[in-house]
Amino acid sequence: MRAAMLDADVGDDVYGEDPTTNRLEKICAERMGFEAGLFVASGTQSNLAALLTHCERGDEYIAGQDAHTYRFEGGGGAAFGGIQPQPLPFQSDGTLDLEDVEAAIKPDDYHFARTRLLCLENTQGGRPIGPDYFARARALANRTGLRVHLDGARLFNAVVALGVDVDDITRHCDSVSVCLSKGLGAPVGSVLCGESDFIEAARRWRKVLGGGMRQCGILAAAGIYALEHSVDRLAEDHHRARELAAGLTAAGLVADQRTNMVYVTGVEPGRMRNHMATGGVRVSGPRWVVHLDIDDEDIRHVVATAGGLAADRTSPRPKP
Repeated sequence: MRAAMLDADVGDDVYGEDPTTNRLEKICAERMGFEAGLFVASGTQSNLAALLTHCERGDEYIAGQDAHTYRFEGGGGAAFGGIQPQPLPFQSDGTLDLEDVEAAIKPDDYHFARTRLLCLENTQGGRPIGPDYFARARALANRTGLRVHLDGARLFNAVVALGVDVDDITRHCDSVSVCLSKGLGAPVGSVLCGESDFIEAARRWRKVLGGGMRQCGILAAAGIYALEHSVDRLAEDHHRARELAAGLTAAGLVADQRTNMVYVTGVEPGRMRNHMATGGVRVSGPRWVVHLDIDDEDIRHVVATAGGLAADRTSPRPKP
C-alpha cells in the first residue's frame, strides 16, 4: 500500500485533475452500482455531505438512536444545515422497525419539519443487515417519498459475512458512504457514491466543509489498494473475532461476536482497562475490534490476558 502511495500519479483534485483520485471514485462507484463517487477525508464528512445534499434547512432525517449520523458526528446536520434528526430505537438485529419509521414521517403541514431522508447503517454495531431488509426499506421510501442514505462504513464486512454482492444492498439506496480506513486498512478516507447530479452537489458541500484536497492521489492510491486487496480478507477478521469470543467465553466472560467485533459485557470499564493494560493490551470499552493488524498470536495473547477478568465481572451486591 505504501509503495502504491509513493508511485501515485497526482494532480489538483479541487479541479478534478488528480488521476488517481478520479480512478478511485470511478472504481468505488462502479462497484457500488452508482454513476459517480466523491473521495472525502472521513466518514463523518461523507455522511454530512450526504445530509446537506439530500436535505434543505428545516428538513428532517430519520436515523437510529445510536446511529453514527445521529449520535457520533457532532450534530453536523443541525450545525451546518439546519437539519433536524428524528431518532428511533434500533431493533436487536440492528434494523429500524419500518412501521416505526413510517409512523415518524411528519404530515405535509407547515407545523412540522419536512421528513426527507431515511439514514440506515450496515453493519450496525457489527451486525450485518441483508438485502431483504433494504428492499423493504426501499419500498417504504418509494411509497412515502423519502430518499435513503446508507452509512456503509463497514459495508464490506456485512457483504462478506452474508455472502452477497455489495450491489445487492446498495441498489436499494440513493447514496452510500463506504469507509476505506477501517477494516480495509487505508490510512484515511471514505467515498460517497450516488448518481452524477447528487455527487456534483455533494462536491460543492465538500468544498464548503473544508474538504477540498489538492494532490490527494497519494491517499486515493491507498484506497484503491485497499479495495483491490483487503475486501476478501475481511473473512479472516471475522474468523479471529469468533476465536476471540470463544476464548473469552471459555474464560468465563460474556462475549458477543458480530462480524469483526466482540462485545465484552459484565465488567466495569475501568477494571477492564486496568486489567488488560497489565498484559500490554489497550482497550477503551466493551467493544473489541479485530482488524488486519491483529494476527492469531495476538488473539491468543488477548485471551490469556483476559483470563483474570472474569473475577472482575460486576454483579448485584446483597443489601446489608
